[in-house]
Amino acid sequence: MARLAAALAVLLIAGAAAPAAAQGTTGVTPGATGVAGTTRGAAIESGAAPAAQPPEIATGWTPKPAVSARSEMVVAAHPLAAQAGAAILAAGGNAIDAAIATQLVLNVVEPQSSGIGGGAFILYYEAAHRRLHAYDGRETAPLEADEGLFLDAAGQPLRRAEAVVGGRSVGAPGLLRLAESVHRRHGRLPWNRLFDPAIRFAAEGFAVSPRLHALLQADRFLRGDPQARALFYREDGSALPAGSSLANPALAETLRTVARGGAQAFYTGAIAADIVAAVRGHPHNPGRLAMEDLRRYRAIEREPLCGRYGGLRVCSAPPPSSGGATLLELLGILERTPFASLEPGSLMAVHLFDEAGRLAYADRDRYLADPDFVPVPATALLDPAYLDARRALIDPRRSLGAASPGVPAAAPAFGHGESLELASTSHLSIVDREGNAVSMSTSIESAFGSRTMVRGFLLNNQLTDFSFAPRQEGRPVANRVEPGKRPRSTMAPTVVFNRDGSIRMLIGSPGGAWIANYVAEVLALSIGQGRSLEQALATPHWGSRNGAAELERGTAAEVLGPGLELLGESVRVIDMPSGLHGIERVGDRWVGAADPRREGVAIGR
Repeated sequence: MARLAAALAVLLIAGAAAPAAAQGTTGVTPGATGVAGTTRGAAIESGAAPAAQPPEIATGWTPKPAVSARSEMVVAAHPLAAQAGAAILAAGGNAIDAAIATQLVLNVVEPQSSGIGGGAFILYYEAAHRRLHAYDGRETAPLEADEGLFLDAAGQPLRRAEAVVGGRSVGAPGLLRLAESVHRRHGRLPWNRLFDPAIRFAAEGFAVSPRLHALLQADRFLRGDPQARALFYREDGSALPAGSSLANPALAETLRTVARGGAQAFYTGAIAADIVAAVRGHPHNPGRLAMEDLRRYRAIEREPLCGRYGGLRVCSAPPPSSGGATLLELLGILERTPFASLEPGSLMAVHLFDEAGRLAYADRDRYLADPDFVPVPATALLDPAYLDARRALIDPRRSLGAASPGVPAAAPAFGHGESLELASTSHLSIVDREGNAVSMSTSIESAFGSRTMVRGFLLNNQLTDFSFAPRQEGRPVANRVEPGKRPRSTMAPTVVFNRDGSIRMLIGSPGGAWIANYVAEVLALSIGQGRSLEQALATPHWGSRNGAAELERGTAAEVLGPGLELLGESVRVIDMPSGLHGIERVGDRWVGAADPRREGVAIGR
């Protein structure tokens, strides 16, 4: 009792703050044009280390002052990608044009995270009509897939390495159908013009970053693919060193083909045939993708999922992403606690955030999946009465440990489902001179996806985001594998609106299953506790996904461990390098900020 009393006595004492190297400045860089930060070694994404993805190497923080601009802003995960998006805006393109060009360059320079072999979610704010659109470019399971896709001969779930690496994990890619769909509706510049920057970097080469080198060197499986080995490694098997030039002529030719022929050139014909051959003909782990799966793929426009926090309207990606629902439920529970009145990063503030996360992630694992296949109670999870009931479970003196899912209105009888969602992905935020805005999260799932390369691009392993076990507790799992179904994601591209309907913020992050926590932390710090976007991005990470309290290694957040343990929380200290990229409206200017843990930048004018 004495130890518990001592813990409670310090609950309101200020806790973690960003390390000095991470804090950057508290203001914004003046001037009409600027670039936030330079790459001197960005943190490598990490988390729990599955067999198919060894622990990644954290290479340090890069201080990045925010950038202020009057009319346009691009924030993306690599300087060359952000520059490409800014150039498209300068050439008269709009936010959709710039987002497509930025993503295509990311495919070239950040191949481990996203690309045309994967998928994405887009939130697009159309300023002229003051309307927010949500677009779903998530991959789909093959029509030949079934509940046993990730079960062995004895009916037991496969080990992660057996599932991820090879053709079994590959879903029908959605990115190019999504890009073409939103471009036809909203784009301004010609389709082929958007491919020029990516084609140039793929054909002429670019400098390998320290982060890409570290990931290539650490990966145990990518060398097994002949195309990837020839592209990324030297004869002795070592990864191309940082600073060396990397050209990808096969990808340049693929991009030229799609620039000329549109998305149809990717989903039918020779490119599609090569994708299917690589998947079905994989020497160790063949998959079930077929030409028909590619031919019939379509992106979907869905209703954005919205809630409120701090009196502001917060909108994010709807299912099949769980990111928006988990983010909004977490914030809804948190707002009902004293969190906003506490010192940022204090022991009690982090404890309350952890508990809200446990409750939201418990519901995520049970209820969220592809709404075209199962009933998903996303809006019921955000009902005020339900949030009140969930908040009532939080005890400031003692942790829940592991929360049980709640029972929202009309809740379907699903079993508890878990999935393998690894920490990769990329995010970009863009605003154009007319006020149109894009918040886009894009992924091939694991770093380097399925470690299967076709025509210069890597194929996703998104099917491992399904629950491997189709049934639990005698009930079907909502996120089980079904033919044509979209696997659950946690991507959470987000747009926050002021009370007058104007944009307050665009935000999103990589991070696999951590994404909802990362985005929620930024919003809780900025909206709830008054921190600037720059300050929020440089704050150490903490949170829980209904397991241990996770604290960011190498930051002052580590000092919270003993206090959290006294409150009954188990604690893990891990690398948590997010990759948050956001834009905030401050007065009459846009302020862009990039996560100091990675190599992204903000460019505005």
